[in-house]
Amino acid sequence: MSADKRSALMSRIRGKDTGPELRVRKQLWRAGFRYRLHDKELPGKPDLVLPKWKTVVFVHGCFWHCHAGCPYFRLPKTRPDFWDEKLRRNQERDETAISALIDVGWRVAVVWECAVRSDPDAVGRKLAAWAGRGKGNIQIEGLDQKVRSRQLPLPRI
Repeated sequence: MSADKRSALMSRIRGKDTGPELRVRKQLWRAGFRYRLHDKELPGKPDLVLPKWKTVVFVHGCFWHCHAGCPYFRLPKTRPDFWDEKLRRNQERDETAISALIDVGWRVAVVWECAVRSDPDAVGRKLAAWAGRGKGNIQIEGLDQKVRSRQLPLPRI
C-alpha cells in the first residue's frame, strides 16, 4: 500500500461513534438502559456512562488496544517499532483510566470489537445483565467465534 493510500485510510479512522460502539449503544438502549456518551469529566472519557448504575463501558478496537490472541490484532510489519510503542502507550492509558475509575467506585466493562463483530445480540444480553445486577468489572470478548464474558483483570499500575 502506498503512503498516500495508507494516509487516506488512517485519516478515516474515528475515535467516537465507531461501528462496534454504535451496535453496543443500540443493544443497551433496546434493553432499557439510558446513558451519557464520552463524559470528559471521567478518566479515559468512557464510551458509555450509565450513571444510575455507576457503570462505564469502553468499546475497544482489537487492533488499537492490542487484544491478545485476537485475529483482528496483528502488529504491522512496516515500522514495527513505531507501532509497538504507539499501541503500548494506548494500553498504558487504558490501564490508568480503568484503575482511576475503579478507585473512585465505578464499575467498568470493556467490550472488544471481536465480540461485537461475532454476535452483537449476545454482547447486548451479557452487558445488560451485568450492568443491571452484576458485580465486579468485566470484559466481553469474541474469541473463537463465541462471545464470552470474564472478570476484567485489575490494571498493573
